[in-house]
Amino acid sequence: NLICQVEIFGFNLARLDIRQESSVHEAVIQEVTEYLQILPKPYIEMSEAERTEWLSTELPTRRPLIPTELPFSERTCEIINTFRMLRQLQVEFGKEICQTYIISMSRDVSDLLEVLLLAQEAGLYDPATGASSIQVVPLFETVEDLRNAPRVMNDLFKLPLYRAALAGGYDKLPEESKSELETPYLQEVMLGYSDSNKDSGFLSSNWEIHKAQKALYKIGEEYGIALRIFHGRGGSVGRGGGPAYKAILAQPGKSISGRIKITEQGEVLASKYSLPQLAMFNLENVTTAVIQASLLHTGFDEIESWNEIMEEFAVRSRTHYRNLIYEQEDLVEFFYQVTPVQEISQLQISSRPARRKNDKKKTISGLRAIPWVFSWTQSRFLLPAWYGVGTALQEFVEQAPEEHLKLLQYFYLKWPFFTTVISKVEMTLAKVDLQIAHYYVRELSKPEDKERFEQLFEQIATEYRLTRDLVLQISGHERPLDGEPDLQRSVQLRNATIIPLGMLQVALLKRLRQHDTGTPGVIHSRYSKSELLRGALLTLNGIAAGMRNTG
Repeated sequence: NLICQVEIFGFNLARLDIRQESSVHEAVIQEVTEYLQILPKPYIEMSEAERTEWLSTELPTRRPLIPTELPFSERTCEIINTFRMLRQLQVEFGKEICQTYIISMSRDVSDLLEVLLLAQEAGLYDPATGASSIQVVPLFETVEDLRNAPRVMNDLFKLPLYRAALAGGYDKLPEESKSELETPYLQEVMLGYSDSNKDSGFLSSNWEIHKAQKALYKIGEEYGIALRIFHGRGGSVGRGGGPAYKAILAQPGKSISGRIKITEQGEVLASKYSLPQLAMFNLENVTTAVIQASLLHTGFDEIESWNEIMEEFAVRSRTHYRNLIYEQEDLVEFFYQVTPVQEISQLQISSRPARRKNDKKKTISGLRAIPWVFSWTQSRFLLPAWYGVGTALQEFVEQAPEEHLKLLQYFYLKWPFFTTVISKVEMTLAKVDLQIAHYYVRELSKPEDKERFEQLFEQIATEYRLTRDLVLQISGHERPLDGEPDLQRSVQLRNATIIPLGMLQVALLKRLRQHDTGTPGVIHSRYSKSELLRGALLTLNGIAAGMRNTG
């Protein structure tokens, strides 16, 4: 068995991916070039065109750029040593152990070339042959980045040195026209669901990702480069989660072509892979979906009129969502008071801090997507997964009530993308409990804010009722999840069991916050702050287990 396993998996079994934010690489290049004094002006002040030109000139150069001894800051040394360690791993265990370097917040061509230059300095890219032992993977996260992704990849594929890196060297580049390649080279591109959802809401985020995939596939086809889309999905619907089988079938046209990569969050690992039978079922499920999606193309994604209608939905949904989240003055304070976001940041379950490093204030933009979704889930609003959908659909239906409703019902029956979107919203609505959510608002709001927060709650509740009614009309169900009775029963049972936990959480949060602010009360003589915090954190874990979602 051991010999068989080594033959199949090598000495590494699972492959390791490395991920780092683009701004970190920029800072490294800035510090190195400033130390060497080789640029006419600071790297950070150069335009994108100037950066791309310099990096494209520097990459084929065989002279070392980074000295053996590192006279740099601790962070820069850490990044350089990471590349050196990656090289050491590949030498000891083979290239397969770690070949993927993911760049978070990718925005332009220079973000990828910077990584390639740092890889060259560690011996992972050979300037003489143009061969690279790592693949640079851009991660497009925000709506703006998703829209720019096709342009970025097109500009990147124009560069002979980058195409050579994908091909395995300059000598592997074919002489024939690039559209006639028999064996396309592979480029992995990661698409993020979390930040795009936080930016523009559920419907808009899903549509932008859908459009980006179609555009990226066409660009890859033009250059004879195959794409493997890496879906950075979370466990919750607000971050791209949901049934994997349906989600894969909903991918556009030929964008899968037998290849897909999906993140599995820690919160769902136990429920999907803890038993061999469960693991086999889920792997078969995903494999079946990939094969089906690769072989069977409905063609509905290419119907121009349908795409135009979805674009309208996305714009309306985004506008309504952003009006609440980013334009409503009271929303920030509402969110911080009536959800446990402050306490979630103290849970030891995340790979990153709750807030981005440059953000010290209470803002939505500076908050990471995971605590954002987690907080709304705990308080039973689940707002990021449905808010704005109802208004977008309602405005369309009102234009021609009977005709447009029938059209949406037809979309639901025939168009896998639309079916999946509506099904995810329906599942989320089944988990929403506005009575409990209202209890959070009533009990956790400061006395001076109660009236304003009640108005905000009513605004959210109105959108919820509108979304629920329209989704049920489109799906033809009387209640959410009528089409999936087993899931419906599971959600109902779990919803009921976590109601007491929600009440307990509110009581603990209230006492904990009174303790923090020094509000007088008899509770202070009974419970210490650490005891209250421990109790609150336990309820967070309990509700997350019951909801089967964190962030």
